[in-house]
Amino acid sequence: MALVSEFLGQLTLNVGVEPTYPTVLTATDFDPDKDAARIETAIKTKGVDEQTIIDILTKRTYSQRREIAFAYERRAKKDMVSALKGALSGSLETVILGLMKSPSQYDASEIRGSIKGLGTDEETLIEMLCSRSNSELVEIKKVYKELFKKELEKDVAGDTSGNFAKLLVALVKQTERAAASAIVDYDKIDQDARALYESGVKIKGTDVPTWISIMTERSVPHLQKVFDRYKSYSPYDMQESIRKEVKGDVQSSFLVLAQCIENKQLFFANRLHDAMKSKGAKEKLLTRIVVSRCEVDLRKVCNEYKAHFGQSLQQTISEHTKGDYQKALLSLCGPEE
Repeated sequence: MALVSEFLGQLTLNVGVEPTYPTVLTATDFDPDKDAARIETAIKTKGVDEQTIIDILTKRTYSQRREIAFAYERRAKKDMVSALKGALSGSLETVILGLMKSPSQYDASEIRGSIKGLGTDEETLIEMLCSRSNSELVEIKKVYKELFKKELEKDVAGDTSGNFAKLLVALVKQTERAAASAIVDYDKIDQDARALYESGVKIKGTDVPTWISIMTERSVPHLQKVFDRYKSYSPYDMQESIRKEVKGDVQSSFLVLAQCIENKQLFFANRLHDAMKSKGAKEKLLTRIVVSRCEVDLRKVCNEYKAHFGQSLQQTISEHTKGDYQKALLSLCGPEE
């Protein structure tokens, strides 16, 4: 019996922890002083040796890049990020400087960029807030306050309105979303599925607050089962129901939320496909996804991309980008599997 209890205890330890599928892994035989020396030489070289900078910084984790930056500062008596900024330009600079931020710093900066100044970049704001996990959002909120001396919740509320604002604020709060549990509550699953149907497709109009409450307060594994059960009540699946029931930014937000609940990596694969549908590429979107997911789940995103679009993400990047920018992205994606 003791063995069974111990085994069950081990099982529940990992409940609620999202598995990771990174393409950028901890470099073995890591020597930050050696890397810092190589980067210093690369920056000082006439014309700048971009290839060496790419080779090193796209093949180290964020914590290793930090160590390199500390070693560089001790060695060169100057800040490595400032030196890189002075040496690089264009899309490559954006990628490399993005890699020099922690994942939460990067996300917080992207969110800030989407709500700062005239107008709001709703598409970016929706993508960032609806695709991040509980733990990621908790860290983003903390870092956002440290970097910008403002509360993320207040900034989001001040830059949006109506049900759109209510949904995003509920996501930012993230204090109410339940943790994943090893116990499956079938009654609760059925109750939530019925509530989503009865507050939407079944009635005239939509009880949006009920949808917000269920989709922002329940755990992701629970909601996956709710969406499956929902099909036994509604003639439409959850995404079809969202398209029929709500419009505008509220529709976009609920759709991203539903897509991330069902298969987050497929959502990112679709976004990458959208970024490279036409000639050239939407570089801001492409850079953001590759940089922000390379230490999280980019390997699985690559797998979903190939499964759904018939060619590898690496091949598509090769067709739609060029030069050092292309080299950096391909290095972050890793080899084709």
